[in-house]
Amino acid sequence: MPDLDAKPALAPGYRFQWEPVQGCHVLLYPEGMVQLNETAAAILSFCDGQRNILRVIADLENEYAAEGLREDVLSFLAEAVERGWVRYA
Repeated sequence: MPDLDAKPALAPGYRFQWEPVQGCHVLLYPEGMVQLNETAAAILSFCDGQRNILRVIADLENEYAAEGLREDVLSFLAEAVERGWVRYA
């Protein structure tokens, strides 16, 4: 598990954006594109390299009026780091 004070950000070469043709948020990178589901897009929208993981979780819970997102966020971030989409600042 990463340090909860770590600040997730998109890895160099990746760009997060809404793709109207696809009707979803995507991650663009030199070799292609990853279509994101709503949950992944919501989490990545808060991974700006300024917020730490605890703040990302709190902001998501506030934005979506939800509780108990910690494990889901940590699980997604672990997968995103493994895939090379996210790094920690």
